[in-house]
Amino acid sequence: MIVTVFSTKSYDRTFMEKAAGSLHTLRFVEDRLTAATATLAQGSTAVCAFVNDQVDAAALQVFKDVGVEIVALRSAGFNNVDMAAAKRLGIAVARVPAYSPEAVSEHTVALILSLDRNIHRAYARVREGNFALEGLLGFNLHGRTVGIVGTGRVGAGVARIMLGFGCKVIAHDVIPNVACAALGVTYTTLDTLLAEADIVSLHCPLTDATRHLIDAPAIDRMKHGVMLINTSRGGMIDTAAVIQGLKSGRIGHLGLDVYEEEEELFFEDLSSEVIQDDAFERLLMFSNVLVTGHQGFFTHEALSAIAKTTMANLSSFETGGHATYQLAG
Repeated sequence: MIVTVFSTKSYDRTFMEKAAGSLHTLRFVEDRLTAATATLAQGSTAVCAFVNDQVDAAALQVFKDVGVEIVALRSAGFNNVDMAAAKRLGIAVARVPAYSPEAVSEHTVALILSLDRNIHRAYARVREGNFALEGLLGFNLHGRTVGIVGTGRVGAGVARIMLGFGCKVIAHDVIPNVACAALGVTYTTLDTLLAEADIVSLHCPLTDATRHLIDAPAIDRMKHGVMLINTSRGGMIDTAAVIQGLKSGRIGHLGLDVYEEEEELFFEDLSSEVIQDDAFERLLMFSNVLVTGHQGFFTHEALSAIAKTTMANLSSFETGGHATYQLAG
């Protein structure tokens, strides 16, 4: 099968070529997928897309016109895909439902620890010869209440780690995870979680119901000085509301690995350019904010698993007409 891989970086090529072997012919393009770049898939039976590619109705129509039969996402989330249009056009969509949940869980905890103990600020100070401790005061995680919104594999992984620190872990999910409950996680309503948690960590898929789940009213229900972490999808957080929460002190620490307008920013080197996103630039001005560029998944184990599952999806579709992890249209 000939596959056009969009939004390609050097690491994508390395892991995907190894996983594909001689099974599939991969054509790598650096361009992000949009309706304008979709024609680059000409001559391919399949397309491989990433989290910030726009697999909208217009792009899917181009795929239909050039003969693409399947879009294989090398990600778990599929909020960037117009599933109704894909179904209407008869284009299959497959995803990677789980690759290395530990990677994102561990990155989440890394953000928590870095913000708590001001590691990012201390690092910058020491490099300048400043060894003063004023302004770097942290707090013990032991005994703190951690609220986890969404207890799938990633959220459950965070729960296990935080329980190991001696934290009280509470959670909210539409379907409670029996394994988490068995570990000692207490399930509660979202309102109660927001009111009681010292640390709120988001691990939900982005849907119409969860978009801007953390808005101004939600922030008003949180403890003063709460730590808010998001390693799921940027659209979970209303950025304007969070900025106001930081200014008022209601949010005492903010850790982000995702951002609701990240499509034009993340995964690219923009160090020589002026970033035009004023809200993002405002976030970076707060010393109690730590942002990473959607790197929670970025481990050897995760990239290997993503590539293998993506190739398995393509192979099963080629041989049987249905991908292993094909989404229902």
